[in-house]
Amino acid sequence: MRRIVVISDIQIPFEDKRALRNVIQFIGEYQPDEVLQIGDLVDYPAPSRWSAGTRAEFEGNVIRDSEYTKKVFLGPLRDAYDGPVRILEGNHDERPRKYLASRAPALAAEDTYYRFESLLDFQSFEVEKAEPYYPVAPGWVAIHGHESPGMSQVPGATARLKAVKAGTSVIMGHTHRLAISPHTTGHNGKLTTIYGFEVGHLMDVRQAGYLKNGPANWQTGFGILYAGKYGATPHAIPVERDGSFVVEGQRYGEIKRVSGKFAPRKGEAA
Repeated sequence: MRRIVVISDIQIPFEDKRALRNVIQFIGEYQPDEVLQIGDLVDYPAPSRWSAGTRAEFEGNVIRDSEYTKKVFLGPLRDAYDGPVRILEGNHDERPRKYLASRAPALAAEDTYYRFESLLDFQSFEVEKAEPYYPVAPGWVAIHGHESPGMSQVPGATARLKAVKAGTSVIMGHTHRLAISPHTTGHNGKLTTIYGFEVGHLMDVRQAGYLKNGPANWQTGFGILYAGKYGATPHAIPVERDGSFVVEGQRYGEIKRVSGKFAPRKGEAA
């Protein structure tokens, strides 16, 4: 079966550094058949509606954040993995393009530089930009999740509702929640089940300044699809507070203690 690793909502430069580093290292060891990042790879806070009219709007960090994303994600990922990588554009990723279109439409009409794929130099990293409802596996499509309205506070419910509307299983991000939610129809024992799969996030929630009223119902994690000829089986991979996680019975990124002290990493002196 094809093994497809799906990650979302890293929100660079607000990434969970340890979790992201462990996931990239895992990809290098696991060598999946495809890596799919389904949106909000970059946060781009400066050209957001939240920054309008504030000092943050004029800080000009779009280029800085794009270069940093290449340094902490695209470069390390390509050092570890040379297989197919596809990325969808999320609502945060599209902020520079939309900001230019709304504030300077005469320039936006001819601009290519502030497009997501140009800012991150997809061509040099041999990354393909995937379009919404990308057919990631038989019977499955991938979206970021902002393409149509509606969001539930229940993990998995947003993806399930979008799957029902689309008539096919949906894997998505956007909600920052980690869950698989099935929907079955049919009668007389002839049943069909489709799935909504939300793959969590890899953001450092301490950097989410808009969560002023307490923690949101978010879960750190990512997803794996095991894709066969006629369908795919989803697996949700929760990431623990220390950045570690378990895939197929093996823990990745585990922090071990020896006599109350942290054990040295492989290759490091004690």
